[in-house]
Amino acid sequence: PDLNGHEKYGLGNVKYNISRIRVTAVEFPSASISLLPGTGIKLVIANASLTMDMNWSLRTWMFKDTGRSTVYISKVFATAIFSMPLDPTGHTLISLTSCRTTSGDIDIKLHGKS
Repeated sequence: PDLNGHEKYGLGNVKYNISRIRVTAVEFPSASISLLPGTGIKLVIANASLTMDMNWSLRTWMFKDTGRSTVYISKVFATAIFSMPLDPTGHTLISLTSCRTTSGDIDIKLHGKS
């Protein structure tokens, strides 16, 4: 979905719009799944990366600008634990019980008129 809003900086407001967000690349160079006896499944993703392209626009009382942007997020680490209890009919349910994610680097390239 598009992101719209405004923020107050110094003497005025900055209105922004981020649209046409598109994921162009995802890499999972190291991922593992292990069983946790009596608990469920543990998923670990290490050193993942994500690239996104988007349109952006900014407007203040002094200027306005629009353009494209590329965002590269790297060194992403995620650990998730899923429990797998049985429902009353004996079918397996999957529920996320724990999730932790960190990212190391974010590189943002803005291409605009100014």
